[in-house]
Amino acid sequence: MTLHIDPLSAKAGKIDGLQVIQSKMVTDDRGTVRELYRETSYTAFLPDTVTAWRQVNLTRTKRGAVRGLHGEAMAKLVTVAHGSAFGVYVDTRPDSPTIGAVVTVNLTPGVQVFVPQGVCNGFQALDDDTEYLYFFDNEWQPGMSGVALTPLDTELGIDWPIAIDSSNLDQVSEKDAKAPTLKAILDLQTKEV
Repeated sequence: MTLHIDPLSAKAGKIDGLQVIQSKMVTDDRGTVRELYRETSYTAFLPDTVTAWRQVNLTRTKRGAVRGLHGEAMAKLVTVAHGSAFGVYVDTRPDSPTIGAVVTVNLTPGVQVFVPQGVCNGFQALDDDTEYLYFFDNEWQPGMSGVALTPLDTELGIDWPIAIDSSNLDQVSEKDAKAPTLKAILDLQTKEV
């Protein structure tokens, strides 16, 4: 029997606190086992503030559809369980040294991204029935503090792999399409200070 082990590894992204992770994978003639999370391994690169995952969500999304960009008061560990996605992360935290930074990651099974609290997370499904998996360190609550940013903001310079038709509600929700731009969010944060 052939055995191959890809070890756990992590690389910092250009957003402060964001980590791009290659999960540990063990492959043999039967298939692959992916270790999605092991506390003793992940503590080496996740912040001390992440002490437990309190909610786990799985979305199934059609090819070309976009979800996000949302930055709630919760840290997230995201990956795809099936299919592939184009992940987008935008730093909207007013006190961050990397405010305004945009990171994109091609997500396939085994590739994860740790998204700090307040950093916007979104994705575009690249395959039919893409399953995007979220681990949250807080439970989502109605009225939870956070930021929504439109994925249609051309100033972000995001090169979406599949063109987005803003009038197609099967591709992007009206709520996400009508969310503010990064400039509008930053202008509002400046006025609040």
